[in-house]
Amino acid sequence: MLVGYGRVSTQEQSLDIQQEELFKAGCEKIFMEKQSGACMSNRLELEKALDFVREGDTLIIFKLDRLARSLADLHKILNRLNDKGVKFKSLSDSSIDTTSPQGMLMLNILGSFAEFERGLIKERQTLGIAKAKQAGKYQGRKKSMTDKRVVQLQERWGSKADDESAKLIANEFNISRATLYRYVS
Repeated sequence: MLVGYGRVSTQEQSLDIQQEELFKAGCEKIFMEKQSGACMSNRLELEKALDFVREGDTLIIFKLDRLARSLADLHKILNRLNDKGVKFKSLSDSSIDTTSPQGMLMLNILGSFAEFERGLIKERQTLGIAKAKQAGKYQGRKKSMTDKRVVQLQERWGSKADDESAKLIANEFNISRATLYRYVS
C-alpha cells in the first residue's frame, strides 16, 4: 500500500499541492498536518502514519524537508520504517531510494541540507528578535497569567478536593501543569 504524508509549518500555508501530488502518486491513505517540523513532538499525523504503515508498504512524501528538519529525526523515522519493513520515497527528491547505498547517501546529503536550512532560519529569527529588542519593539511573549488570575489559581488550588487532579485545574485556567505548579509552589 502507498501511504502519503504531507506537512506545512503554519496555519496560513496550504497543503493542497502536496495532497494533489501524493494522490497522483497513487497513495491510498494520506496523512496531512499543519505543524512545525523543527522537532518530532506534537506531530500527531506523522505518528499516526508511522503507526499505520505495515510491512511491504511505502511511505511517500512530497519533499524530504516535509518529513524532518534534522538528521537525527530523519534517522529515527527511517529506522522505525526499516524495522517495520516499510519502504520510503520522496517525490521531489527522486534519487532517494532507501534500499540502495547510493540512495542512502543522497538521503543523508539532502537531510543535511534540510538541517542546515533550519539552522539558518533559526539564526535569522534570533538576529531579528535581538534587533527588535534593541529598537524596543519586542517585548517577548505575553504572560499567560495576570496577577489577578494567579490569585484565583492559588485560591482554587488551595480549595481543591482530594480527587481533583492538577491537570483538571490547569485545564480550567487554560495553562499547562508546569505553569500551574510554578504559580502554586
